[in-house]
Amino acid sequence: MWGFITCMNDILIPYLKQLFKLSFFESMLVQFCFFGAYFVGSLIYFLISYTKGDPINKVGYKKGILFGIVLAAIGCALFFPAATYSVYPLFLGALFVLGLGFTVLQITANAYVSLLGPEDSASSRLNLTQAFNAFGTTIAPILGGHLIFEFFSEADGSFSASATRIPYLIFAVILLLVGLLIFYVKLPSFQPEEEEQVKGLGVLRFPHLTRGIIALFCYVGAEVAVGSFIISFLRLPEITGLDEVVSKNYLSLYWGGAMIGRFVGSISLSHTLSQSKKVIYMLGTAILVFALIYGIVDLTFAQISFFLVFIALNFLGFLIGKSAPARTLAIFSAINVLLLISAMVNKGELAMYSVLGIGIFNSIMFSNIYTLAIAKLGAYTSQGSSLLVMAILGGAIMPLIQGAVADKIGVHHSFILPLICYLFILYFGIYCSKRLKGIEQTSMKSGH
Repeated sequence: MWGFITCMNDILIPYLKQLFKLSFFESMLVQFCFFGAYFVGSLIYFLISYTKGDPINKVGYKKGILFGIVLAAIGCALFFPAATYSVYPLFLGALFVLGLGFTVLQITANAYVSLLGPEDSASSRLNLTQAFNAFGTTIAPILGGHLIFEFFSEADGSFSASATRIPYLIFAVILLLVGLLIFYVKLPSFQPEEEEQVKGLGVLRFPHLTRGIIALFCYVGAEVAVGSFIISFLRLPEITGLDEVVSKNYLSLYWGGAMIGRFVGSISLSHTLSQSKKVIYMLGTAILVFALIYGIVDLTFAQISFFLVFIALNFLGFLIGKSAPARTLAIFSAINVLLLISAMVNKGELAMYSVLGIGIFNSIMFSNIYTLAIAKLGAYTSQGSSLLVMAILGGAIMPLIQGAVADKIGVHHSFILPLICYLFILYFGIYCSKRLKGIEQTSMKSGH
């Protein structure tokens, strides 16, 4: 649900852009308000934890997760008055509340997953949970796009604000049902260790953390910006000229690629399997998830078959990376740089394939940047983590800047912005592979 509702923003952007006759910059306020809430929420959390003590440590992870779900459900419910009165600022307000709910989940759920096993396999578990998150982002363009562009649209096919009213009420009810399920399920509880009180912002003296904060800002910004512009990009006459109803299926491929990469990445970064078993499991998982995506999207095999090339390239990247987080990060970001260059210099299907292929190489970036950035922080780990959550602000800022760039030079060449982001991530991967050699060697040895 977390992934599904987050990806619904990519459907809302072209929908609200046409409904309210917005510029690209104005339509990207959708992402600005949603991901801006991550920064505001995590900043408030950081200040409370710094002055009063960590709230989650006091109330527990389960209550924290439940609070995040309920807050997100309230955000979805606020779409009802926004759609009823057809006021753009009300939509933005609802998205901000929704983003606050997911901020609480970001802080609690990710940390909870990391506590559910050994520290050295936290990246593998985080990739696995994000793979299910990516399943939500894969089905959102298909199901959500159908609800808004087709099922709840006007009889003549025109857009009206009421098309979002019922879908988001349904999402609110489903979130509350998920919350009810979690409320009744017995979950392991963790008593946090008493740590030495950390004063000041000494955490910023760790150069790999400060670079990691920028890298995570760039990654979330680039991933969200590319996803936000895919439908507008595919509508361009020089690319494919497809309308929203068809292009939403290709948007699913972008997010579906991330799902493939995360499931495969969770196996690649696992420390409990031999190298030969990893290869077999990774190959089998990639085929199964590709088959699942093929079953979801409304595209022929001929239209989706190009994705097999990216799966093979992704698989090769993992093998060359040898399960070393920094090296794999550098390889994947370098591939995305090349794909973005291809998207900008080419036209037609080649440009389309280049943009869609970015998703599968985004797959392990969040978890790898996150775990590399907080490595060896000791007592500063929790403070470093909250600063990293603030870096999700990239998802608010980068799409907005790309919107302004698209208004000036066009959508096709506005992808220069995510290109710059991936260049910094490439630098961060190379930097960490040299600086954090101990982590790299541990990861590589434990894979055999």
